[in-house]
Amino acid sequence: MPDSLALSRPLPEAEAPPASPPPQRPASRRVVMTGALLCILLASLDQNIVNTALPRIVSDLGGMAHLSWVVTAFMLSSTVTTPLYGKLSDTYGRRRMFLVAIVLFLAGSLLCGTAGSMGQLILFRALQGLGAGGLMVLAQASVGDVVSPRERPRYQGLFTGTFALASVAGPLLGGVITSALSWRWVFYVNLPLGALALLMIGFGLRTPAAKRKRPLDIAGSALMAAGTAALLLFLAWGGVEFPWVSAASAAGAALVLALFAAFLWRERRAEDPVIRLGLFRNPVFARGVSVGGMMVFAMMGSTVFLPLYFQLVLGMSPARAGAMMLPQVIGMVLTSVLGGRAAAKLGRNKGFLMAGLLLEAVALVGLAALAWFASPAWTFLIAMAALGLGMGMGMPNLTTAIQNAVDYKELGAATGAMTFLRSLGGAVGVACSGAILSARLAGPVDVEGLTRGGAEALAALSPAQHAALGEAYRTALTGCFALSGVVMTAAFLLVIGLPEQKLRGTVEQPPG
Repeated sequence: MPDSLALSRPLPEAEAPPASPPPQRPASRRVVMTGALLCILLASLDQNIVNTALPRIVSDLGGMAHLSWVVTAFMLSSTVTTPLYGKLSDTYGRRRMFLVAIVLFLAGSLLCGTAGSMGQLILFRALQGLGAGGLMVLAQASVGDVVSPRERPRYQGLFTGTFALASVAGPLLGGVITSALSWRWVFYVNLPLGALALLMIGFGLRTPAAKRKRPLDIAGSALMAAGTAALLLFLAWGGVEFPWVSAASAAGAALVLALFAAFLWRERRAEDPVIRLGLFRNPVFARGVSVGGMMVFAMMGSTVFLPLYFQLVLGMSPARAGAMMLPQVIGMVLTSVLGGRAAAKLGRNKGFLMAGLLLEAVALVGLAALAWFASPAWTFLIAMAALGLGMGMGMPNLTTAIQNAVDYKELGAATGAMTFLRSLGGAVGVACSGAILSARLAGPVDVEGLTRGGAEALAALSPAQHAALGEAYRTALTGCFALSGVVMTAAFLLVIGLPEQKLRGTVEQPPG
């Protein structure tokens, strides 16, 4: 298997490629990487912190009926703009678009903190999401501007470790800030961190713009945004606002398919498409972004409901249920940092990627078995640790493989498409697991009320109701884990056929 695969590169464009990125001094590289890590931290912390503060927000602003839109508005705007930031950064320069994203995020954060009504908060959260959509994708793409693919795994590993730590620290910080200060400070806390990131990216990052700028594909962007919004709303409302098996559900699915079909039709004909479909002729890119979506599908579809299992079936307190997730986080941090260093030293990362996906698949199947047999709590700690170890090896190496396979001039577009499909994969995973839970838990017990009420609601159940609830959750979670295990196994099989690549020692794609 050759070290560098000409077949894996995208077809050349008619326009001249942008100039190679200027050499980065070590000090400048450290500044850029610190700023990018701060952006990852901001994007990862924000959602967890805000979720913790939602009850206090409702008590101050009212509007309980619209509370879900505080989360939905942010999710919609951030997901829709992700591929646009990637594409625009290739055309107008990564630094310029990065600064726009940070400024929008900070403006949204400041306005959220001053919101006087639920309607204002939802509007400002949408603005904040417009900036957040660029933080994650441009932070990952900026690694490709200043670090060669060979060195990239260790830095992508730092990003994965930061994301893992934020997932644990977010709820804790949200609770502390809301209790000690006010829910408004969960937004204000973004301002100093974001300002520091703005300075670091502004002064440290230097990236070229395309020599020949083509007009933005407005029609393609609008169709992509409309299709994404329709899909996310369909997944959020399905089983809640309308049954999955209903005329409304069928109409929603048809609308999503029609919009994405129109988007693909437009992208085949646009002069400069948002996502160049020729990228998918690259086997590494095509398989890589597919595997990335499947990975997040499996992760979100399985672990998002696990704390409920610990609380409602095993009778744990919320704090102890949260602590049960720590082995996963520790495993992610360990293998993302150590595995990234090892991959950078060897100059190859397919073995690490395969090992990570295999370990994740085994861990998810193990979780399904543990739930089915009603195993004691300590056995879940082992499976969660294995899951974290696999995630730490898989996620950063997959990002590096995708970026290593495309031309430098399309680095932003490729990273944006990857991040976009990961977001959609996570949304679909949560929806599928939610559908499994809803189908299994349908009955006389008010599961939604129990979930909101926690331990107090559980105490009001009769022994027979409690036993029925535990049995329902046990079998429902088994189905969720089994589905995630199947999807992760399929992702592993896709990676087996991935061409072996040697990680380049230069930032730009060599000619040929």
